Amino acid sequence: MEFLFATLQQTIAAYAWPMFRISSMLMVMAIFGASTTPTRVRLLMALAITVAVAPMLPPMPQEDLLSLKSAIISLQQVLIGVAIGFVSLMLMQIFVLTGQVIGMQTSLGFASMVDPSSGQQTPVVGNFFLVLTTLIFLSVNGHLVMLRMLIASFDSIPVSTSGIELGSMRAIAEWGSYMFGAALTMSLSSIIALLVVNLSFGVMTRAAPQLNIFAIGFPVTMIGGLIILWLTLDQIMGHFGEVWQSAQVLICDIAGLQCNLDGVP
Repeated sequence: MEFLFATLQQTIAAYAWPMFRISSMLMVMAIFGASTTPTRVRLLMALAITVAVAPMLPPMPQEDLLSLKSAIISLQQVLIGVAIGFVSLMLMQIFVLTGQVIGMQTSLGFASMVDPSSGQQTPVVGNFFLVLTTLIFLSVNGHLVMLRMLIASFDSIPVSTSGIELGSMRAIAEWGSYMFGAALTMSLSSIIALLVVNLSFGVMTRAAPQLNIFAIGFPVTMIGGLIILWLTLDQIMGHFGEVWQSAQVLICDIAGLQCNLDGVP
């Protein structure tokens, strides 16, 4: 009887702990972790992936599933999955921030919509960049690359009481500053162009004070903003490639993987 109970525990552990790590990543990952994705769909996806990859994973530790040590192991798997999925979320927010900055500078920020990933109201330009980045992320198989890294992390970070190193946690926090810097870099040309437009209006107001600058400036700024937005889209693939490569390197650092210069394990 005890032998059957121990065998049952090992069978449950072989699927439960990998599912904790996989489902945690899907819970916070961009696109799949959005509020528009039903919870039942995420659960079924995590279950299907776990059943597919569990036989190929290293052996699980032989621990009592009802012990404190097993609870710590489960918590570590959740933290690893959340950390890896959170990187993709920050990747998407780089382009959302870029759209917000451009939208506010071009007077397009007054129109707001609900961001499907966070449920908060953001400018329409930010939502446009979010949808565009989502399509690019899926077209380059970013979700499959992240899943591949997650499966490879079971070899580099085995299921145990140890999890993400302190240096990797610090790298995640530092990548937050990179997120704001990348968003500013992408929107800097638009900011400078709109600054020139506003300076031109200032010169016009100084030269002809009788002109109603608000009646003239608002439509001109909006049209100029749309043109600048159109010109900005030409370089979005290059920006995405650079940011995605940096995100892959960060995921490799978190998962303890040996990656090449392109961030591919």
